[in-house]
Amino acid sequence: MNRKMPELDKTRDVSFSGQQTEIPPNSRSRPTPVCIIVENLPVPVDRRVWCEARTLRDAGYVVSVICPKGKKAFTAGYEILDGIHVYRHGAWEASTKIGYLLEYILALAAELYLTLKVFARTRFQVLHACNPPDTIFLLGLVLRPFGVRFIFDHHDLSPELVEAKFGKRNGIFCALARLAEWCSFRAADVSIATNESFKEVAVARGGKRPEQVFVVRNCPDLTALRRAPARPEVKLGKPLLVVYVGFMGQQDGLDLLLGSIEHIVKRENRQDTNFVLVGGGTMLPALRAMVTEKGLDTFVTFTGQVPHEEVITYLSNADVGVAPDPKTPMNDNSTMIKIFEYMAFGLPTVLFDLKEGRRTAGHAALYASPNDPIDFANQISKLLNCGKMRQQLGACGRKRIEESLNWETEKIALLEAYSAALHAN
Repeated sequence: MNRKMPELDKTRDVSFSGQQTEIPPNSRSRPTPVCIIVENLPVPVDRRVWCEARTLRDAGYVVSVICPKGKKAFTAGYEILDGIHVYRHGAWEASTKIGYLLEYILALAAELYLTLKVFARTRFQVLHACNPPDTIFLLGLVLRPFGVRFIFDHHDLSPELVEAKFGKRNGIFCALARLAEWCSFRAADVSIATNESFKEVAVARGGKRPEQVFVVRNCPDLTALRRAPARPEVKLGKPLLVVYVGFMGQQDGLDLLLGSIEHIVKRENRQDTNFVLVGGGTMLPALRAMVTEKGLDTFVTFTGQVPHEEVITYLSNADVGVAPDPKTPMNDNSTMIKIFEYMAFGLPTVLFDLKEGRRTAGHAALYASPNDPIDFANQISKLLNCGKMRQQLGACGRKRIEESLNWETEKIALLEAYSAALHAN
């Protein structure tokens, strides 16, 4: 991390693929440096942040990203990926209240150090903070006297997330989360919302004017989601594959999914399906133990956090995608990236009947009664039993992605948000 930063090419960028990306002519004379901070996942594992960074790079910005290190891949403290400068700090994954508090304090200290380091090198003009947690506004306040604009990229409803994890609506941690959220909105020159529900929160709870909030959905970049060749071996000898892709935290409903799998395997006596759960998270050890306890080891495979290319392989060879996020105030208003990815690969999806989930998937999914693992299992079985239904729903989802729900349409709002921030009074 102490290596001297190389000189930047002011006119073009060379990616790993060897393709050259021209910077717009009006940006060549003085490219604007910006810095993105994300604490939840390393880059480029966080696909939303990576899409944002690449879009800004292509628009002529000099982009630096601060994020945690990965466990197996992306462990370098500093590297340049596709012309984007990535700075990483150590991370500790907590599971208790005190643990989360310590995790956030340590992460904020590391982010402060790296933010000052990047600012000394680039004199960036925009600090772009991705939550959770909602503490990065403090760094925005530190840099405000130097003319740095602050963008709050609202990924999660933090007060509702705390409630989902710990179950206390009126506890001290929920109160702190509400305060941090309010401060983040108030400190922001503009805010980015992942859907219309989040925009309503920014206006109602954050006090932002509607014109200060830009909706940038978690839509996939179709150029980065090309189908991989068929690999029947990932199904482990079974004809059908059901896949889950995403983080595995307490709020993500993986315990409900395992209840559904147990019903399918033991009550319906289904032996022809392999269930692959792709991703890492705080619940992974407990979920592995739960699978063994239920006697499902021959039907459920955990991959842990894997490179993006492996995720593509599983999505390319799957028959059904599942999103078992339970109905909670947070999940009901959230847009799940995995649903977009299932649709992009033409996979029919099963999810609980959530407001934003239904807005996203439309007729490309089957919807189970909220938080009912048996009905969730029944919807999975409907798809497993009918190849024609799988094909119809998958084609519907792919069409929605191609026509409107893709990054090419969403990145316009991102660039508008940056323009608004840089020209804010």
